[in-house]
Amino acid sequence: MTDPTAARRARFAAVVRGEPVDLAEACLLIGAEADPSLDFGPCRAELDRLAAAVAAELAEPPHDAEPSRAAAVLALVLGARAGFRGGQADYGDLRSSLLDQVLRRRRGLPILLSAVWTEVGRRAGLPVYGVALPGHFVVGIGDPDAAFVLADPFDGGRLMTETDARAVALAAGGSPDDPHLLRPAPPHAILLRILNNVRGWAQGPHAAMAPARGPVTVPVPERTWTQLWAVELSLLLPRHPAVLRRERGALLVQTGDFPGGAAELEAFADLVGPIDRELADAVRREARAARARLN
Repeated sequence: MTDPTAARRARFAAVVRGEPVDLAEACLLIGAEADPSLDFGPCRAELDRLAAAVAAELAEPPHDAEPSRAAAVLALVLGARAGFRGGQADYGDLRSSLLDQVLRRRRGLPILLSAVWTEVGRRAGLPVYGVALPGHFVVGIGDPDAAFVLADPFDGGRLMTETDARAVALAAGGSPDDPHLLRPAPPHAILLRILNNVRGWAQGPHAAMAPARGPVTVPVPERTWTQLWAVELSLLLPRHPAVLRRERGALLVQTGDFPGGAAELEAFADLVGPIDRELADAVRREARAARARLN
């Protein structure tokens, strides 16, 4: 019998290595980690429905629409009519990082709302792309090498000037003069940022407890499992921080998988050993401590 989790992870790995990357499919596969019973069909249908509404609103063929006109139509359909936007409370809600929940609730983090805009725009034939500002995420509409406009889906599609965007970057500690600041964000970087948000949520207060899913019998905080699947999906991306392997090892230990956690910690130590012997030695001590807990 096929392991549904393994099959889902294999699908995710295939999608994120595809060309082009199907961002909506990858986001739905992230959502399926939180809800394995998730039906992708209604989510895809909703994106198609919203795209049809955008196309119907445009007087001219989508590829001929001026960036400002395309942005206005997207803001009308997605912001004013459908009600997609965000607020401060959404930063503390895991549902704000899950595409299926964002489509249902019309609420989400900036990066997920931007994913809705890009996926609806793509289906409607509009050139919409994500722009990863430091501390915020918006969209660009048009040709990033020529004429384009910026919009903030978190604020219902409010138009932004380049000066606005650079001010956002500066306020977040980034460089407003970065030549890559307004360039399209690669899908892999978007997905890693989404998963980082999930990990950030999971590292909050561990209030909710869940039955053990591993070899231990004591309950493990649900957020630990969430953090673990977010890390494991991140490791399937073509590019990811190597330190995630150490995080995965520590999380496996927390769930009671002491041999698996120790093995992952040792693999990370072998990886960093040639460049940071002190760190490698510290991680190997963590691995030995994990194995000692088997006694």
